[in-house]
Amino acid sequence: MDIQALRSQIERIDTLPTIPGVLRKLLVVIENPRISLNDVGSFISNDPVLTSRVLKVVNSPIYGFPGRISSVSQALILLGLNVVKGMLLGVSVFEAMQKTMVGLWEHSLGCAVTARIIAKKKELKEPEEVSVAALLHDIGKVVLGLKFPDEYKKIMSEAETKDIFIFDAEKNYFGINHANAGAWIAQKWNFPRSLVEVIEYHHKPNLSKNVTMQTAIVHLSDILIRAKGFGFAGDNSVPAINNAAWQMLNLSEADVKDILDEMEDSLSQAEDFLLSDE
Repeated sequence: MDIQALRSQIERIDTLPTIPGVLRKLLVVIENPRISLNDVGSFISNDPVLTSRVLKVVNSPIYGFPGRISSVSQALILLGLNVVKGMLLGVSVFEAMQKTMVGLWEHSLGCAVTARIIAKKKELKEPEEVSVAALLHDIGKVVLGLKFPDEYKKIMSEAETKDIFIFDAEKNYFGINHANAGAWIAQKWNFPRSLVEVIEYHHKPNLSKNVTMQTAIVHLSDILIRAKGFGFAGDNSVPAINNAAWQMLNLSEADVKDILDEMEDSLSQAEDFLLSDE
């Protein structure tokens, strides 16, 4: 298939009957470039299921405000519009994630938790924004899985039988991989350039130009979570850490130990959070 034709098909994801109703409504809100905090707040507040999900995620170990946020407006003020838009997308897509690949939601949450820990270790000003990028880094898998369900099942089994990574199997089949698909859809949804770039280059962080540190953090988080076996990203083996990203992060042995210790605590809390979602 021609890449441009593929891109326009992927960008029309909101026309799919398999898309949850709340996500379809949310995309209308997100795609409006003039949307304000108040608009998003009233959109969430009008949907009791979404309200309880948002409050649950905000008070989970992903954001580090455990049990302290009691209203949607408080969440919006503390986290800002881009973070809340990303988080909303994460909680709305999670049903679709469960259908695309069992374990992908858990993998994405684990990445979000880990990215926040590393971002704080590197003293980044906006650790929550990095966390949202990590939560959404595999959104392209969901989009490809929803848009081309039969083909994607074949891709997953090809990756398994040939023992290749899923992004190589995607490339063999579509000529693009989930990172490309995720970046296209994030652009269509008016996400900030920084978020689009992290999604696009999370497997090749050396190609990131504007948010090299954030991309390196999401790249490392993805690998650490795979190595821990938390959730499932579609591959049975763990990719190597990109050398440029590792040098960019410049983590000492003590830093790595701190990060792994904190991951241990946060992931066990995240597991409780996931279990209470059942």
